[in-house]
This record gives sequence, C-alpha cells and structure tokens, in this order.
Amino acid sequence: MIAIFPWLWAVFTVAASAAQTARNAMQRDLIEKLGMAGATHVRFIFAFPFALIFLGVLWMVSDLPIPAPSQKTILWACFAPAAQTAATAFMLAAMRGRAFVVAIAFTKTEPLIIALVSVVVLNEIPSPMVAAAILMATSGVMLMSWPKNEGDGQSGWTPALMGLGAGACFAMSATSYRVAILSVETTSFVHAATMTLALGLGIQTAAILLWLSWRDRPTLSAIAAYWRPSLLAGFTGAIASLFWFLAFAISTAAKVRTLALIEVLFAQIVSGRIRQKVTPREYAGMAMMLAGIVLLLNA
Repeated sequence: MIAIFPWLWAVFTVAASAAQTARNAMQRDLIEKLGMAGATHVRFIFAFPFALIFLGVLWMVSDLPIPAPSQKTILWACFAPAAQTAATAFMLAAMRGRAFVVAIAFTKTEPLIIALVSVVVLNEIPSPMVAAAILMATSGVMLMSWPKNEGDGQSGWTPALMGLGAGACFAMSATSYRVAILSVETTSFVHAATMTLALGLGIQTAAILLWLSWRDRPTLSAIAAYWRPSLLAGFTGAIASLFWFLAFAISTAAKVRTLALIEVLFAQIVSGRIRQKVTPREYAGMAMMLAGIVLLLNA
C-alpha cells in the first residue's frame, strides 16, 4: 500500500487541480450541446462508473477488504453533495447578474472559510504559519480574480454575498467529505478515499437522474445522445475527485484547498490568457498567491 510521505498530499492536490482543469475544459465544450446544467451533470453521471472501477481494481490488487461505510460516513457523504449543489445554485444565480466576476472573486474565500469550519467540525487548528499562508494565497487569488473594469462591481453587496455563499457551501462540502473519509473504519487511506468517492458519486448520480427524469427529460436525452464526449469528461472528473479525496484523507481540507488555488494558473495557461497582457495588479496577486503556496508547503 502507498506509504504516507509528508509531501504526498501536495502531489495529490496538484494532480487533482490539473485533472480538474482538463475536465473543466471538456465541460466547456459540452455546454453548447447540453446547456450549462447538462454539462455540469455529466461530471457526476459519467464519473460514477469509473469510481466503481477504481474500487474494483483496489479490491483485486489489495489484501485488505473494501470497508463498509458507517452511518457517519453515509450521513456526511449525503451532506457534502447537498452543500455542493447549493454552491452551484449560488454560482448560477450570480451568472444572471452583471457583476458575475465579482461573485467569482469572492468564491476564492473558500480556503479561509474551510479553515474556520474545520476548527469547529474537526478541531483542526492551523498553525500560525499555515494560517498566514492561507490568508496570503487567498488574498492573492482574489486580487487576480477581481474585475479589471471598476464598473463590473457597481451592483451593491449582492455579488459579494453570492460569492461568499458559494465559497461557504464549497467549504462545507470539502470539509464534509474529509469527515466522511476519516470516519471510514480501515487502516488504509486509499481504501477510505476510494470507497467514499464511490459512495459520494453514487448519491449524486442517483439524485441527478431522479431530478432529470422528473423535471428535465430533454436534458437527460441530450446527455444520453452525447455519451461519448461526456464519458471522457466523466473519466477526468473521476480522476480529479480521486486525487482530491486521497489528499483529504491525509491532510486538512484547508491546506488542500489552499494549494488547489494553483488551478487558477493552470486555467490561465490552458486558455492562453497567460500570454495576453497582464495588469500590475494581476502580477501582484499572482506573486502573493505563489508566496502563500510556498509558505504553505514549508509550514
């Protein structure tokens, strides 16, 4: 079984961020065919079969049995996707406003909120150095994400509240998954993470299919028609989620989600935006984010 090295959580997190960037790019290509909601759903529907495959491979190659989920694991694995759904609802509501970019900037407060939630739920109190790294990296990525045009932010507090709401719900989702993973009765963090992944995706897939069958059958038919490109998005989504869960299994959610801010750089590289004109403020934000990540990795 995989040994737990001090830096292993960072490797898992960077791998998850890279896979998630690839998945997001594939989902963007599906929006035109499936709509925003349909492109969002495929990441769960088509990721679930791969999660079962991961669990099956682990069962075949490991001497340890696949653990049965406890009541606590099931409870938190149900709450996590509910919080994720609420976060998505905040984001979709923000998209209807003119100051969507402001809302996006405020979602980057997720690591700070996770640190606070983890203190309450898991009694995981960050060291002063880790707390400083979280604050620095979060401030930097918010600075990078802030709209270039001041007019984009002239919509009162609504965009900020939507962004904070999304960030808080994403924070609750990440923390809930960590609680679910830690509550699995096994000596292997790989088994705990993989089993929780299959359980969480199974719950999400069942809920989505029931909802689409009841309220949006055209989207369900479109997803079925475009199953081939959706399958690849589901695979990369399953890989990203597996690495997230492996990281959550051996490190705090606050540290994992702070390092995950590097996904902002990955997204800019993939989109080609990094080659465009970068403002001094964006350079300052990038420097703050990278400095926070370096501080985190040395904490």
